[in-house]
Amino acid sequence: MVAFAALLMPATALAGSRTPLPQPRPAAALAPDGKGSTQMEEDRPATPEIAPEPSSCRLALTDSVAIAPSIPAIAGPGECGGDDLVRLEAVVLPDGGRAAVKPAATLRCKMASAIADWICSDMAPLAEGLGSRVSELDNLDSFECRGRNRVAGAKLSEHGRANALDVGALKLANGRTIDLADRAVERDLREKVLGSVCARFTTVLGPGSDGYHENHIHLDLIQRRNGYRICHWEIYDPVPAVAPLLPTERPAEAPQREMAEEKGKAFEAVPERRAVSRAAPRAGSVAAISAEMVPQPQKRPTAADAAGKVAKWPTPSTSKPPTRRSAADSVKRKRRLRSNLPPFLRPLFD
Repeated sequence: MVAFAALLMPATALAGSRTPLPQPRPAAALAPDGKGSTQMEEDRPATPEIAPEPSSCRLALTDSVAIAPSIPAIAGPGECGGDDLVRLEAVVLPDGGRAAVKPAATLRCKMASAIADWICSDMAPLAEGLGSRVSELDNLDSFECRGRNRVAGAKLSEHGRANALDVGALKLANGRTIDLADRAVERDLREKVLGSVCARFTTVLGPGSDGYHENHIHLDLIQRRNGYRICHWEIYDPVPAVAPLLPTERPAEAPQREMAEEKGKAFEAVPERRAVSRAAPRAGSVAAISAEMVPQPQKRPTAADAAGKVAKWPTPSTSKPPTRRSAADSVKRKRRLRSNLPPFLRPLFD
């Protein structure tokens, strides 16, 4: 019996080790108060997400400066996008009015702040000098994920980083539109705008820069090495409505023109020849210039003069035929040329 019990003890211990453990408690198990755990999770208040602290630019760009609500960060393909973005809708002017940005521009906060400062500090006084105020800023392009100048494979444009704005025109409250790339706009007015934008932005591209900015002005705040800046905007003069005026007609009391001396021989003054017409040509016209500068044909000789000239001309019978150079003359000429050459060149001549 003792031996049989000793044999059964390892089997009993092995069976105890294989005893199944209890199943894990199901998620829908009832809580002690009779409610399910799922219901308890729903009743539990959600933990609020910690929002990033606003930047110093965002704190400074208040509603008293510009209407620019914040928008979520953009993470586009490649390096496109950015954070601390705003939607610039309008700029608050010093008199409390608003200059709308149409359409609203998606920009980084620093770029939007620079645009607002430029409109408020520079363009508002300029419009006031014209007897009006800025009412609208023509936005041609702000954020767009693309290469520079929309060239495939080109380096990423600052538009792709929401750090650039293309300005087409400024509209005033009196209905006037100042197209910044229009040659018809007053030159001094465009020069004032040029000076203001080049002082505030690190890149200014306009007409005459690269052929891609002939109808607008590109502004951005890219940071380059050693603070390098680009300001390339040619202020072209307006195209004249009519062709430039030609020189006026030379007065009749002016002295006769004298030709310059040539090789010590003075030429006599040539009397002016003017076109004879029933109506006097208009001053500065092509006819007046032709009458003054273009020599007129001489008068046709009379019959008597023509007869006298014909009599003096040699007749074919009396004219001598042209003489031909003889072979002896050719030999003499060659010898003379050979004698004029240096001795070391004479064998080459032979």
